[in-house]
Amino acid sequence: MTVHGLSLPLEKGCDSRLKLAVIGRGFSGMMMAIALLRTLSQPFQLCLFDPKPTVSGGQALATKRSTEILNSRARDLSVSIGDPKDFTRWLQANAAFRDAVSAAIPGFGQIFVPKSTFSDYVYQRFSEALAQRTDVAVRMSNDDVTGLERLESGFLLRSEEGGTEHFDEVILATGYGISGPSNPGGFENRLPALPSESCQHIVVMGSGLRAVDQVMQLRDGGFAGRITLLSRRGFLPQPHTRLPADATFPTQPMPSSLREILRYVRQACAEAEENGWSWQAAMNGLRKRARALWSSLPPSEKRQFNRHLRAIYDAHRNRLPADVHARLERELSGGNTQLLKATAIMRVPGGLQLRRAGTSAPEVFAADEVIDCRCLAPNLDSPLMKRLLASGLAVPDELALGLSVNPAGELLDDHGRVQGLFAIGPLGLGSLPDIDLVPEIVNQTYAAAERLEHRTRPQRRAG
Repeated sequence: MTVHGLSLPLEKGCDSRLKLAVIGRGFSGMMMAIALLRTLSQPFQLCLFDPKPTVSGGQALATKRSTEILNSRARDLSVSIGDPKDFTRWLQANAAFRDAVSAAIPGFGQIFVPKSTFSDYVYQRFSEALAQRTDVAVRMSNDDVTGLERLESGFLLRSEEGGTEHFDEVILATGYGISGPSNPGGFENRLPALPSESCQHIVVMGSGLRAVDQVMQLRDGGFAGRITLLSRRGFLPQPHTRLPADATFPTQPMPSSLREILRYVRQACAEAEENGWSWQAAMNGLRKRARALWSSLPPSEKRQFNRHLRAIYDAHRNRLPADVHARLERELSGGNTQLLKATAIMRVPGGLQLRRAGTSAPEVFAADEVIDCRCLAPNLDSPLMKRLLASGLAVPDELALGLSVNPAGELLDDHGRVQGLFAIGPLGLGSLPDIDLVPEIVNQTYAAAERLEHRTRPQRRAG
């Protein structure tokens, strides 16, 4: 079988090797495959499921434009645990890319690269890891997995077509969701094609990174009409610094209440700037403590954070490269792109129904096209997720933002870990608030692979 030019050995009929399933071929799924190939010492079979026929970067990385820039610095994008410079070395070995980068940039680790470049790197590392494992059989399946049942030994996967297959271990890596019901309110997630000449006004719902990407895509495609960024909170992504912003943060214990934590973080940002660093450096330092901080908060304060502070935190955590941020500011100051604080209700003929901030009465806002680029959340409404939750194999986290998992991605139920079942990446956002970022996903996939290695090693010896 060939996928993107890669020849993959097929599964054999009577094969005693450990059999693993990864559901999802976006970044989380491909990163999980890399970690398994590099970590598991025993031979195994691996099947990567995704109804989409191609290997992609998932919703977080998928793009049709080679110029769309990833918002993380190259220094943070290595897929090799313990080797943070792997990606920058890969870039330096790419002659065409190296020649296109200004010599004035202080090191390849500080630059921002197109999403397509990073996707090429991830796929090449997967191909190389597979080429070194002649004892591993990999299969790509376009079946849409809609059900998962625990057996006495392993799991039974059911596809939408009615087929079934047994696996010893299963890793859910669907990111924000592979399939599921259409978007409530009738909003489209992506513009299917560049707008027609008659299109004069486009509403882009959201004000985060995906929304900014969509605005830039429209302008790069030649759209000269009006664009309205529609956001309930109205917070736009903040800029990265042009120079390195190495993590710095006070080492003393943080307060226990949300109000005091907020005051503490503001003070840390102010002190960083007073000492010649930047608030971005303080936020990078906060990220290293975010997981422990989140787990220490009671559910009531987690809910309060999500209602009132999540949008502010995300705007400062998920930042834009300085050049892209400057371009966004020019767009907004030019008047042809505006930011409107309002809540979208539903798509209606001629535009959408919305409620402006500070008002209670809905109104119809005229628009030729409406594109939904609001912040993604894990899709728990797909057939697979619904059945997992109904069977008790998975439970929502305490805020129902995603699935309950531990740092290694093992699913948790009311009794503890669910043996042999993992959820990698954004599916665990409610449990691990930073698990939508590349470095955290990389670390989690290797942690999951290590768990699998330790758990299956005694079985190998016994056999």
